[in-house]
Amino acid sequence: MEQGALRTAKTAPSAIDVGAGASCAPQVLTFEEIDSTNAEARRRAEAGEAGPLWIAARRQTGGRGRRGRAWETGGGNLAATLLITTTKPPLQAAQVAFVAALAVADLASAYTAPQHVTVKWPNDVLIDGRKVAGILVESGAAGPGRLWLAIGVGVNLATPPVAAERPATSLAAHLVPPDTHPPTPETALVELAAAIDRWIDRWERLGFGAVAQAWTGRAHGLGRACTARLERETLEGVALGLDGDGALRLRLADGSIRSIAAGDVFFPDDVVASPDSLGGTV
Repeated sequence: MEQGALRTAKTAPSAIDVGAGASCAPQVLTFEEIDSTNAEARRRAEAGEAGPLWIAARRQTGGRGRRGRAWETGGGNLAATLLITTTKPPLQAAQVAFVAALAVADLASAYTAPQHVTVKWPNDVLIDGRKVAGILVESGAAGPGRLWLAIGVGVNLATPPVAAERPATSLAAHLVPPDTHPPTPETALVELAAAIDRWIDRWERLGFGAVAQAWTGRAHGLGRACTARLERETLEGVALGLDGDGALRLRLADGSIRSIAAGDVFFPDDVVASPDSLGGTV
């Protein structure tokens, strides 16, 4: 194990194989405690690791969401990052966030009523309108014409976080028979890895259009008024759906269409805490 991992893990990670659908099943390294699974993925990628490699942690001391926000990982919840490399250009590579959202939705749908599971742009998975999971994708150069991608996933399996930008929930609160307990993080990771394998395969074979269509079929809030908080402005409009690159299309009050590539989107029934508490992923 690399020296950087020794500095951040309480104990050496264990390694098992997951990803039943992959032609080359990735390893998963599980840490008792680490600063952040995405941070560990970055360290390994910058040291030359190409993946596929899952990095999981039972506890994170510095879990992060989008825009550097804190991300809480309670006991019994899943915090994991998939490290892979790709030859896709950055704009296309970013579409993997939608691939991951569909995989997480599949995981949730295996334990609760599928019609209650939705995906919210850009990176949340909801049950009955409450956030149960988030996704954070980070990337960097991995040599000429290649990128490494760290696909961070946080799923509230057992307990919701204390602070969130919207009412949060856990999978445990929405179980349907015969399930009486949520999956363990280890079981959830095996199922999630298989689901991501399937969706990546579909993305590679059929293109982003197939992913966007599936995402739209599960989307939260399309056709409804919303507020989009961008880095330098706030917009009011109606959420129309995705453009060809995954940006959210908004129809503004003057009838014009604006594509939003990055930001936070809220609908009237969302309960907002404070800007500093807005979550993202791991």
